[in-house]
Amino acid sequence: MHTSNILGMKKIFAIFIATFLFVFNANAYIDRATAVVDILDKTSGKNHVLNVPVNQDTPYEKLNLLVRSCKQTDPFEAENAFMFIEISQNNNMIFSGWMNKNEPGENPLQNADYDIWLVRCE
Repeated sequence: MHTSNILGMKKIFAIFIATFLFVFNANAYIDRATAVVDILDKTSGKNHVLNVPVNQDTPYEKLNLLVRSCKQTDPFEAENAFMFIEISQNNNMIFSGWMNKNEPGENPLQNADYDIWLVRCE
């Protein structure tokens, strides 16, 4: 075989593998404009559901919430949602990270005054 034929076959094989991995392993996520979060105020013992617009500072009592991204899975897949949120209290960052709706205990905010979980993205 000629070297050019072998290189051409390698290129076709690489394109085939890349296409296969993309089609069968790609997770499609839909960006949403609002995160709905559940806040437990431990001092009063009350739960509050709050709509937090993406990329907009949202105050809640002593906290400031800033959702950077809220994504939900494709409607044809099992339902799940994820958000990246930054939470500060008295101008001090107390949490920054991803939260997963289906795994609320994986990465929730847990501090002395509040617990926060993602409910859904809208």
